[in-house]
Order: sequence, then structure tokens, then C-alpha cells
Amino acid sequence: MTREYPPRPIVGIGVAVLRPGAVLLVRRGRPPNRGAWSLPGGAQELGETAEAAARRELMEETGLTVGGLHLAATVDSIHRDPDGRVRYHYTILDFAAAWQGGAPRAGGDVTEVAWADFAAFDDFALWDEARRVVAIARRLLAL
Repeated sequence: MTREYPPRPIVGIGVAVLRPGAVLLVRRGRPPNRGAWSLPGGAQELGETAEAAARRELMEETGLTVGGLHLAATVDSIHRDPDGRVRYHYTILDFAAAWQGGAPRAGGDVTEVAWADFAAFDDFALWDEARRVVAIARRLLAL
């Protein structure tokens, strides 16, 4: 299935990896959000569980592994073209996980990684929905 102008929504997966005072963010390297900071994640593959997709995407984009994953939220990311047609549509399942160590590095379609202080989201122009997911993850993980 094509990601651009898909016939139905694509299942996306995100992971809010938290350490005390910060969340791990990645800078997207391709459309629809090229250049934007977001939570690590990507599309779920056929035959892959949501949790397996979260672990795979996190490893591909940051080189990190985590322990327990907690389903935190769902987000719809819908981008329309100037004619109003749906160009991209992702329904994203976001997980929360505690950082267990290791230095993240950019991989896959990610150009940069950064630990963002919870009070510095404006510096990353972080999308409101990502902020909501991080707030939920903080409550789930008590961080």
C-alpha cells in the first residue's frame, strides 16, 4: 500500500521514551513531516504486533532498546493536499517506555535525536498531540 494517497489509514507506532526530566525526540527525514521533531516510530508491518513494531522502530531510529511498553494513547495524523484530498493518514498507537541506558543515535529516516527537557518543547516546535502523549506517558511511568 502506498503511503501517499492511501486507500485507508496506515497504522503507525510511536514510543515516548522517558528519562527523569526529558523525553527522546527524533527529527524526521522524509515527508509528511520532514524536518519536524517527533516521538520515534513508524509504520507497523503486516504480521507484526504493535509492540514488536514499537521495538523495531525504536531500534531502527535511535539504536535503543527498552523494557516494558505501556499503551499510552492513539493519535490521528491526517494531512490533506490543497484540493482537500487525504494525502497521508496515519492512526498512531503511542507507547510509553522508561529509558534503560545507552546513547541514542539517528538511524533509518531520522536525521537527529535529542533528549528534550519537559519544559523545552517549544524549542522543538513539538506538535500538541505529541505533548499530550508525553504527558500521559509521564503519568503512566511516574516520571
